[in-house]
Amino acid sequence: MLEDKAKELGRLIGQSAEYKAVKRANEALNQEKDAVDLLRQMEQIRIDAQRMMERGEQPTEEMETKLDDLLGQVQGKMVYQSVVASQENFEKVMARVNEWILDGIKKGATSSIITLA
Repeated sequence: MLEDKAKELGRLIGQSAEYKAVKRANEALNQEKDAVDLLRQMEQIRIDAQRMMERGEQPTEEMETKLDDLLGQVQGKMVYQSVVASQENFEKVMARVNEWILDGIKKGATSSIITLA
């Protein structure tokens, strides 16, 4: 019974306007070559910095400056701003869903009604 309800909830979330907006925004971002290139460069710097830290070294100031520059460039792109905004909206919906689930758990834990699955 729980599995069925969870799958139904997942299906409903997948059909929500907020989820669809995230999906569309990410697809649009993936179509914009410049933005993808900037994000890849940022990820490579992060990987390099992580490897340095694992060796006990500190990332260079040049790496930090380059990362800041790339971040500024990507944040200036409307397609990226759309992704961020749609993700924030979706996260708000998911926070509400989690609150509803917790509320249901609390009510279920105090209920004296026994249900059989």
